Amino acid sequence: MAVAMRAAPSHAATAVSELLRGEGFAVVDSSGEWAWGYSIHDGYVGYVPVDNIGAYVQPTHIVSTPAALIFASASIKAPVIERLPMGARLAVTASENAFHRVEGGFVHDRHLSPIDRTTTDYVAVAARLTGVPYRWGGRSGDGIDCSGLVQIALAFAGIPSPRDSDQQQALGRAVAEGEPLRRGDLVFLPGHVGMMADETHLLHANAFWMQVVTEPLADVVARQPEEQGITALRRLS
Repeated sequence: MAVAMRAAPSHAATAVSELLRGEGFAVVDSSGEWAWGYSIHDGYVGYVPVDNIGAYVQPTHIVSTPAALIFASASIKAPVIERLPMGARLAVTASENAFHRVEGGFVHDRHLSPIDRTTTDYVAVAARLTGVPYRWGGRSGDGIDCSGLVQIALAFAGIPSPRDSDQQQALGRAVAEGEPLRRGDLVFLPGHVGMMADETHLLHANAFWMQVVTEPLADVVARQPEEQGITALRRLS
């Protein structure tokens, strides 16, 4: 499950970010059907429907595949109760065969990773979301924007990241002028961010292809308006 954080208390308002199942939300004010507050993992502010806020339960596992299914029982033949996007966090209370019991049912072990297990290859994490549709304000396997892709991939590597691309320019260190790009470098263009899949290809969620793709960085730059090319290059290691 995921719920949009909106700029105003209305389902018609622009989605500014997204909360995934198991992520904390601090309520600052509540009126009627809406609560205003901030997501605990990155401090992002927005409005969330009150009905989507419940008691916080410390998660133990995270969905590490593009999506996971909650089954009614510990069997792949059991009815499916819910579909969860990548990044959703769950509290596992017991295990049975290859399944973990969570609130609402059972999730297969292949779809979960312990919350404290990190990876150094955040590019590989982002690549799992190849083909996921672009969605403004999205940050899950159900739909994702450019900075959301960077944020969720870095989270799997244990690297805290701000929500927006302009804030993400503070991550790591600047790549020196003339220094060759390498896998994992963050590339910033006006209002946009992606990560290098190798020395010449950019992995990014974008509104041109309306999905997560890997393509030549030169092609991305060529699509920019004149004099609006790369604005920053950052290296995280």
